[in-house]
Amino acid sequence: MATVRSTLPANLPPPPSSSPPARTATPSYHRKPLAMTPAEHAALQPSEAASLLTAAARARDLRLGRAVHARLLRTGTHLETDTVVANSLLTLYSKCGAVDAARCVFDGMPPGLRDLVSWTAMASCLARNGAEDEALRLFGETLQAGLRPNAFTLCAAAQACFVSELFHSAGGAVLGLVFKTGLWGTDVSVGCALIDMFAKNGDMVAARLVFDGLVERTVVVWTLLITRYAQGGYADEAVDLFVDMMENGFRPDQYTLSSMLSACTELGSFRLGQQLHSLVLRLGLVSDSCVSCGLVDMYAKSQMGQCMHNARKVFNRMPKHNVMSWTALLSGYAQRGSQDNKVLMLLCEMLDEGIRPNHITYSSLLKVCANIGDQDSGRQIHAHCIKSCLADVNVVGNALVSMYAESGCMAEATQTFGQLYENMVSFSCDFDGDGRNQDYQIQRMDVGISNFTFASLISAAASVGLLTKGQQLHALSLKSGFGSDRGIGNSLVSMYSRCGYLEDACRAFDEMNDHNVVSWTSMISGLAKHGYAEQALELFHDMVSAGVKPNDVTYIAVLSACSHAGLVKEGKEHFRMMQKDHWLAPRMDHYACMVDLLGRSGLVEEALDFINEMPCKADALVWKTLLGACKTHNNMNIGEIAANHVIELEPQDPAPYVLLSNLYADAGLWDQVARIRSAMRDKNLMKETGLSWMYVENTIHEFRAGDTCHPQAEEIYTKLDRLIRDIKGIGYVPDTSIVLHDMPDELKERCLLQHSEKIAVAFGLISCTSATKPIRIFKNLRVCADCHSALKYVSKATGREIILRDSNRFHRMKDGKCSCGEYW
Repeated sequence: MATVRSTLPANLPPPPSSSPPARTATPSYHRKPLAMTPAEHAALQPSEAASLLTAAARARDLRLGRAVHARLLRTGTHLETDTVVANSLLTLYSKCGAVDAARCVFDGMPPGLRDLVSWTAMASCLARNGAEDEALRLFGETLQAGLRPNAFTLCAAAQACFVSELFHSAGGAVLGLVFKTGLWGTDVSVGCALIDMFAKNGDMVAARLVFDGLVERTVVVWTLLITRYAQGGYADEAVDLFVDMMENGFRPDQYTLSSMLSACTELGSFRLGQQLHSLVLRLGLVSDSCVSCGLVDMYAKSQMGQCMHNARKVFNRMPKHNVMSWTALLSGYAQRGSQDNKVLMLLCEMLDEGIRPNHITYSSLLKVCANIGDQDSGRQIHAHCIKSCLADVNVVGNALVSMYAESGCMAEATQTFGQLYENMVSFSCDFDGDGRNQDYQIQRMDVGISNFTFASLISAAASVGLLTKGQQLHALSLKSGFGSDRGIGNSLVSMYSRCGYLEDACRAFDEMNDHNVVSWTSMISGLAKHGYAEQALELFHDMVSAGVKPNDVTYIAVLSACSHAGLVKEGKEHFRMMQKDHWLAPRMDHYACMVDLLGRSGLVEEALDFINEMPCKADALVWKTLLGACKTHNNMNIGEIAANHVIELEPQDPAPYVLLSNLYADAGLWDQVARIRSAMRDKNLMKETGLSWMYVENTIHEFRAGDTCHPQAEEIYTKLDRLIRDIKGIGYVPDTSIVLHDMPDELKERCLLQHSEKIAVAFGLISCTSATKPIRIFKNLRVCADCHSALKYVSKATGREIILRDSNRFHRMKDGKCSCGEYW
């Protein structure tokens, strides 16, 4: 029989491998014994060796463990026959993640020397390091060897079933063994492993049954289920469980409170967050970095008065900042458009502290650049992402796509998306080959195959209107086993809706097994943006009837639906219900929706009164909304008031100057127009360029006003001239009033002809010859009144459906009518 010494590594074991171990033949290790000092000749006693190895394992001190191992090999003692020493060595390597070394120890143990501890330690090591299928195979060998599994063995088996495919194939068997061994409800560690197994596979009902079946509960098991509820989108259940925990006399720790802060942030329940802050202070946990980060994030995402002041106060009192605390603070400012410049200054402070941004930090910064239209800073941050090897992380890539798309850089947006998509396809091929083991290594950095990867990429496809790629990602997600994932389902609803395929969005929604608030909100928003306001409100009532509590984003979708359909009475009622029935404090976005609702319906004076009666100071978004309504309804007096407020709050935003200039031009006050334009030149402010684009055979085609760069420009303009003649014959009259320059009407009409939407539809008619397929156009700004009118006439003259997505909503034009009902 081979001895342990002849098969264990005589030299120090290698460091943990970066990839899961493959099961290979065990090498034999031989080396000439080193010369030893007299002290080294003294052999370690079994109890001494086991104690040292156990201490090293408990401290995760791989260096100490290797030194003890080397000492045992030099003295030639106890390894051949002592199970306790061999198991202690195996446990050390297992707990330190030295998978290859642990494998060498295990494979080198004579069969008679292995006991349940040996099998369990090796299976646990494999399950923790991405070789879950191998761990379950080893678990099966344990049973075949006639060994009765204990709590530790079953915990390792349950951990291996965290992987979805293994859960479905072996999770039931593991649960059955728990019952058979009498450990159901009696062992907390097994209970925790089962809760995790069910929760990580989306079955929170079964996880709760495991919890309820435990005879004894500890803070750890309470915290585990609270955390899984919070992470799984069941924030209400997390809060209820926390209340039960407190009523049962358990003292929450820093992990409990971190999860609770995340739950109340998701719920938008910031009064509860303030109570948790008080509890944190009473328990003396304010110095814990995770708890403090949770507090910063909670305050930063609050819309209550002084929220960012409170977030900064908690941040300043932290004994030490880290990337999480900085990112939480930066994200809070990033969510407030008026604070975007503050974010870039904070980034400099962060770098001065020597803290490097991570992928979440970069995604927040890119959002800032998108908000302020600062593509130059966005490109610099993109370069930093590449240098930090984070550009391929999906949350960063998604933010890059959005930043470029919202800045009108569609070529860069499409190119960035293409890189993300190619990475996905590449990893998908690996998934089909040696598969899930490689995937384990890449999931933690959010690249490769995962449900979040698919969800984020599908969202990115929607940003640039790449329906074909979105459909391919849909198919790939089904092929990869994520067909029932709720996050992917939510992204599909949004993607199909934003790409103009409302029927497919409805189908994706109906095929979901479990709708959460995000699912309902996405569908309500999609219906509203496509002009189906009444159906959106009906769906909202279905949501409430189903027991799903709407959040603040849901009410933005509901109020927008009312606004785009002129439902003033219904909008006011929902704004009241939001506060009275669901205890949701209005955010600035909700106030802007109400101003938009009143303004679109011509109630500009009432909208101004509404702003003056707001309990908080209106931000630039609210005033810009009012200014836009003044432009629509030619209310110069209130328009001047709104413009002055916007200029005071955001002096570098060109929008108020442009809108005010338009108001003066409508009134024929050309001196005032010249004054505004001179002020813009002095401040180096440029009006955002209108851009329309469309996809033909997976190729993006961009058009700007007066664009002659397209290879088919001559053919496009010839087609456009014929179109204008045709639609004039059936009633189209150019609206020259929207050309805000002092020039003859003939020149104004020529300017209208060169708008990007008209150029795009002419190209679409040339390129998309199938009469059954709609012409789909995307635009970065709101469609102008003349183009809206012209495209309706084109749909009637040609018999083609035209679907235009502008910055506000969708316009489905067919037979001379538009789905927007003239509210846009």
